[in-house]
Amino acid sequence: MKPASLKHAIHPLAGTLALLIIAGFWLATVAAEIWGSAATVAAVKTAIPWGFLLLVPALAATGGSGMALAKGVRSGLAARKRRRMAAIALNGSLVLIPSALFLAARAGAGRFDTGFVLVQAIELVAGAVNLTLLCLNLRDGIRMARGRKALPSG
Repeated sequence: MKPASLKHAIHPLAGTLALLIIAGFWLATVAAEIWGSAATVAAVKTAIPWGFLLLVPALAATGGSGMALAKGVRSGLAARKRRRMAAIALNGSLVLIPSALFLAARAGAGRFDTGFVLVQAIELVAGAVNLTLLCLNLRDGIRMARGRKALPSG
């Protein structure tokens, strides 16, 4: 596989993996909160930070390969995707990761108090925002790939 085609392979795979991991975190949280016991909620909330060991590299690979593919393009779909990735990174770094660590500590200690519920609500909203932004990036990436395939090679 040529280096250019490797970038074209890594980017959608890493992006899809990141999207699926975040969707899994979100859905597991909602399912545990609706149908699970306190023990189930605690298990989900304490497992999520371990998922960062796969999520963070997937997001880094997505961002890095996306930047390489965009080659300095500053307009159009590539620019929109870049702006969304910046928002995703800020939301993840400033809201989602700290929230997940807080919730894991509280759940591990069996403290499902008002603070837990408030941070859980914030985390679910922030997670839904990131899922939406990642889905928009996936949509635009598919559009970009279709446009690239329509170009004559040479």
